[in-house]
Amino acid sequence: MTHPKLDPNGLWLGRINLPSVGPVIVTLRDGQLIDITSQTAPTVRDILERNDTVDFVRTATGKALGSLDSDHDWLAPCDFQAVKACGVTFAGSMVERVIEEQAAGDPDKAASIRARIGARIGDSLSNIIPGSDEAAAVKLALTKEGLWSQYLEVGIGPDAEVFSKAQVLSSMGFGDEVGLHPISTWNNPEPEVVLAVTSAGEIKGATLGNDVNLRDVEGRSALLLSKAKDNNASCSIGPMIRLFDDSFSMDDVRQAELTLTVTGCDDGFELTGHSSMSKISRDPTDLVRQTIGRHHQYPDGLMLFLGTLFAPTQDRDTPGGGFTHKLGDVVTVACPELGQLTNTVRLSTDCSEWTFGASALMRNLAGRDLL
Repeated sequence: MTHPKLDPNGLWLGRINLPSVGPVIVTLRDGQLIDITSQTAPTVRDILERNDTVDFVRTATGKALGSLDSDHDWLAPCDFQAVKACGVTFAGSMVERVIEEQAAGDPDKAASIRARIGARIGDSLSNIIPGSDEAAAVKLALTKEGLWSQYLEVGIGPDAEVFSKAQVLSSMGFGDEVGLHPISTWNNPEPEVVLAVTSAGEIKGATLGNDVNLRDVEGRSALLLSKAKDNNASCSIGPMIRLFDDSFSMDDVRQAELTLTVTGCDDGFELTGHSSMSKISRDPTDLVRQTIGRHHQYPDGLMLFLGTLFAPTQDRDTPGGGFTHKLGDVVTVACPELGQLTNTVRLSTDCSEWTFGASALMRNLAGRDLL
């Protein structure tokens, strides 16, 4: 079994499942996971909402649960937070979204469409500021040429795409299986930075995420976005939230370099990818402002996926066929500052059913005299 690799200088907050106990909140000290679950702050939501989050996590007393390299049942490091995601935040991946739309979800058509319009659109849009006068002029020009797309609208228009990625408490953690809806035959991982945001819109830290993507389903129609994005086990977050402190800040998020590795179970296939946060079209703080504010409140805070530069075009089976997952693929999203998130790909219908929701967590905490 692989284990998370976390910067020992970081201040970490996460969750694991203890047998016969349930979810516990952990931090990392001197290579040891410490259970800091308490009546004072029985949930990650409660800890992030505190004014003294950093000091609390640094000084909270608790029980040692073993080293980071021991086998643990990792949970997503969030609990009551809403799980939201931003789409089309990088010019490179925006082009792929346009190609998906033009291909109507058919991967066999993607290569020819990519050759026809990909470089033209990508080169012209790479340095445009969304919502600017320059972006408006490009929109007008592309519209006249019949190349305008709903993906270009959210990519360079004034309003970001923000959607609900997963239900509260449904996200998978490090080492879990992630699920593909069985109707999909064209899909891929999406390596992303995920922000931990409070109910007041304050960004307290960041972690990694895999926004499992069904390219054919969303490509058929943007109205199928919810079906493409929110399925059993289709969201992975982890391994732990790295809290902002003297060693890690939003500027580090802005410069984060993510790597992706997909290793096939049976075919020996290996895909490597990369996403540079420095190339994002919208600043992460702007994406947070567009998500939470007077127009929309999140009383328990939220986890916000920031989008990805990565869009796979490497052929797997046939020339021009591009990449799609096969069952058993092992996916690892990694970043020096945020560790690594590893999951195995299955069908959503074969992954364990999601049964531990908000009511189950409340009953569990009450039974442990934590409420």
